[in-house]
Amino acid sequence: MTRWPARRALVTGTGVRTAVATGTARFAAALREGRCGIVLTEGAGPGDPAGLARLPDSAEDADRLPAELPAELRRRARRAAVRAPREVRAALLTALEAWCGAGLHHTPVPEDRMALVVAGHNLTGGYAEQVRPRTASGRGHVPASAALRLLDTDHLGTLSEVLGTTGPGCTVGGASASGTVGLVSAVRMLAMGEADACLVVGALSPLPPLERQALVNLGAMATGAAPGAGPPGPPLDRRARGFLPGEGCAALVLESPRSAARRRVPPLAAIEGYGLRLGATALARPEERIAAAVMTEALRTAGRKPAEVRYVSAHATGTPLGDSTEAAALRRVFGEGADTPWVNATKSLTGHCLHAAGVVEAVATVVQMREGFVHPNPGLTRPVATGLRLSGPVAESADLPCALSNSFGFGGIAGSLLFSRDPR
Repeated sequence: MTRWPARRALVTGTGVRTAVATGTARFAAALREGRCGIVLTEGAGPGDPAGLARLPDSAEDADRLPAELPAELRRRARRAAVRAPREVRAALLTALEAWCGAGLHHTPVPEDRMALVVAGHNLTGGYAEQVRPRTASGRGHVPASAALRLLDTDHLGTLSEVLGTTGPGCTVGGASASGTVGLVSAVRMLAMGEADACLVVGALSPLPPLERQALVNLGAMATGAAPGAGPPGPPLDRRARGFLPGEGCAALVLESPRSAARRRVPPLAAIEGYGLRLGATALARPEERIAAAVMTEALRTAGRKPAEVRYVSAHATGTPLGDSTEAAALRRVFGEGADTPWVNATKSLTGHCLHAAGVVEAVATVVQMREGFVHPNPGLTRPVATGLRLSGPVAESADLPCALSNSFGFGGIAGSLLFSRDPR
């Protein structure tokens, strides 16, 4: 008995903030253009991070609220945004874009039937670094509010307070797969009938110095090169030598078909199936069989065949082992040649948005499906593997009725989502 109908959720709203663009429409245009937000660090040595894709300061401006917000919601949102740390403010502004895109500001879901998931963990490292110096001035200089702000649930509580949601909610973590784990959690809540709709936010997670240095020492993050070695290559390229971090935040509103029909909201796409597995390891070591297994599971639960998938948003961070392992898994599932799906790496433009990556790339998948193109992989000249249909230096026009989006995280966490453009 096929299980795909129970795992089906409609995408009715999107929001996104990255180094290449703020807002879904601008993000779509930036993807088509192949705009890269990564700025390489001048003079970076072998032990220094090679670059960063940073959110522009304007993306976090508390006054950048959607124009269509009702007055009371606008008041609550601005009050919360002015007081919130940078990470929470980005989550709120991004969530409001998705909220309005889904029409929830004028045709709401009952407050106790609206769920909320924040994807990511260890989200408050930047705020902790700001507060820590105050301890040197005495205990009284540490704000009492830090007891709340230092918890990941500050995102959850702030969003729930502003939006007035009283349905189920949680934060979920899965390292770099957190965004996909969050979307799977939302699909499950809808399938169980616990909610009619769910807002999923992939949270901004800038790296504090300790974590950044650990990633450099692990060899996961790209660093500067020895003289003559040149800059690091992009994901899926043999010259890549680790990921380049990117600041980003994204949100999706997922909704049951019945709820969307009741509210008369046209879906943007649907999540028809997913795969989610562990790899029996505590290390940063990807497994080809696990990566292939989650893609196969997503296909199976959606009732789809590999030939129906025309696009894969690869996890593709730029780590040599990770990229080559994913490439091998893609060949195992889809074979080789011109009839295989298009493959690209959004991280080549946005940088690796860490815990938010799965949601950022879900938004990228939806906009490419709807607008009929595959964004370029700038600078990709020496692919890690042959046989894959990799996009090149310019965008490709493509009919994309069905797509996969992959996420793989430390600790062996692997996930894949199957999206359809025309919900059936």
